[in-house]
Amino acid sequence: MSELITAELVDLDLSAATKDAAARSLAERMVAAHRVTDLDGFLADVAAREAQMPTGLDGGIGIPHCRSEHVSAPTLAFGRSAAGIDFGAADGPADLIFLIAAPAGADDDHLTILSGLARRLMDPEFTAALRAGTDRAAVAALIRGEEPTAQAETAATEAEAGAETSDAAESAPFRIVAVTSCPTGIAHTYMAAESLAAAGRAEGVEVTVETQGSAGFKKLDPSVVAAADAVIWAHDVEVREKARFRGKPLVDVGVKAGINRPAELIAEARRKAERGETVAVSEADGSTDSGDGDGSGADHAHFGVRLRTYLMSGVSYMVPFVAAGGLLIALSFAIGGYEIASAKSVADHFVWGEADSWAALLNQIGSAAFAFLVPVLAGYIAYGMADRPALVPGFVGGAIALTVNAGFLGGLVAGLLAGAVVMAVQRVPVHATLRGIMPVLVIPLIASTVVGFLMFIVVGKPIASLQSALTDWLNGLSGSNAVILGVVLGLMMCFDMGGPLNKVAYAFAVGGLADPTDGSLKVMAAVMAAGMVPPLALALATTVRKKLFTKTERENGRAAWVLGASFITEGAIPFAAADPLRVIPSVMAGGAVTGALSMAFGATLRAPHGGVFVVPLIGEPFLYLLAIAAGTLVATALVVLLKGARRAAPDRAGEAGATGSEDSRVTVTA
Repeated sequence: MSELITAELVDLDLSAATKDAAARSLAERMVAAHRVTDLDGFLADVAAREAQMPTGLDGGIGIPHCRSEHVSAPTLAFGRSAAGIDFGAADGPADLIFLIAAPAGADDDHLTILSGLARRLMDPEFTAALRAGTDRAAVAALIRGEEPTAQAETAATEAEAGAETSDAAESAPFRIVAVTSCPTGIAHTYMAAESLAAAGRAEGVEVTVETQGSAGFKKLDPSVVAAADAVIWAHDVEVREKARFRGKPLVDVGVKAGINRPAELIAEARRKAERGETVAVSEADGSTDSGDGDGSGADHAHFGVRLRTYLMSGVSYMVPFVAAGGLLIALSFAIGGYEIASAKSVADHFVWGEADSWAALLNQIGSAAFAFLVPVLAGYIAYGMADRPALVPGFVGGAIALTVNAGFLGGLVAGLLAGAVVMAVQRVPVHATLRGIMPVLVIPLIASTVVGFLMFIVVGKPIASLQSALTDWLNGLSGSNAVILGVVLGLMMCFDMGGPLNKVAYAFAVGGLADPTDGSLKVMAAVMAAGMVPPLALALATTVRKKLFTKTERENGRAAWVLGASFITEGAIPFAAADPLRVIPSVMAGGAVTGALSMAFGATLRAPHGGVFVVPLIGEPFLYLLAIAAGTLVATALVVLLKGARRAAPDRAGEAGATGSEDSRVTVTA
């Protein structure tokens, strides 16, 4: 790994107690080496990647990583912790910490080199040498690959012996082709590949892996795919060019399953092959439909799961437009008042020294971003169903939804229609000479025509009437009706903390911002307020009753203050994962209280995000903060009460056991 790591980027006595502190300590070495230009900006990118999925791996390894515009050159820093640091791995803290920094425009060669480290981490001899090293320069050289490990030599010898054995074998080995990918495409992608390959060698199975990472991907040889007995997808982003794997038994899982339990995946692939299960994939990389088996992957799950996945695809692409446009519009109102929405175009009238001109500029930029909400929602719902060929009819259908005043609901329907039409067209057999132009010409043309007809002539007007009725209902909300809606939204926001129900409630709220009314602004306020409660409640609970929480949870609690204040509900996930039966009901109760009070107080919000940082843009800000405080206190009290009761139970069990009472058996079981 030439030039990626030097002795100055190695810390053999890393004293940090948390993953954030460890990342900062190693990042400071990168700054000193002039590899990172903005420490805080880079750490924010690292934290954003960590929020997607924990980077702890079994075997005592933490591998935080990201691509960032604040990185000047691909860099690797290494730290060794005697006490261990929690990076979210199932088997406990990590003592080997690798911080990987890649520039936003990193070239393929450097990312390929970084992937080499990910593969070598699967080698126990390599990790043992890292734990035993005493000289920083020697450890840096080892990581760069200048000292091959004995395990690598042994593996090469075994590979040669295995080839000879294979030649002499009476029958060919079981063959698996696999695809691995992760959101960043730097580490987990390649670690899953190496883990599957190693498990295959141990099981006597021939495993060939295609890594679809940030460095691009080299497609598996078609002959290898054709000869394969089964397929494994270990991925957290969409597998590219799925149609190659049509007709094969498929195991479809997340990338961390490929790292942590490769032998189980290989065994499952064998079982599916023995049962003759196959998977059907559309010609143009579309969705995957179940064959004879009951595949567990999302692509061939039951209809309800698939529908949720399609909708979330559209929402996830829409949210950045909502955030950027909504905050710009909210800022314009803060500077120039609500009447700024009717200002003249800044292209015709703009005065550099006037605050109103700047407010009008922000408003018009934000309005331009908002104009994309429904088309983007529809386009990417369709994309989630049928991939790239569905983008054009999806966007066209979304634009028509705006034209006929069908709004957010029209965008949902247009996206689903576009995806369904494209999937239907893809199933029509065509001559080989037409296949090349199908995705770029024929499918968009036919699907756009059909979707346009349906939206203009058939379903557009009824949906517009329904959208108008929903708007009138929201505007008419008052008293108990508003409070009940606030309770429901609060429960949804806090149940899965960033999961599907949370996203549905949030999508419902931001959809109303496309055509804001008093009712839709109240809904947005209630949703954001309730979403702030879980992390704030756990932060407060770890402060007032520290003994009920582990050291790691207390560290997470300190971070949760900021996450909660910023409306990042996911800040409570570590607590919910550790103790779901006590934490989730508690925060749901708090969220319901906050949602109800926010609606009852008539608080409004034009910004789709921002937490306490957009309080000046909130209608009834004092009462709004009071609603958040009340819900936080309710959730905190319940968490403390339930966790305190759990802690008291073992104490009573011990006393009962000492006296030999019959109740001791019941208490211990509980």
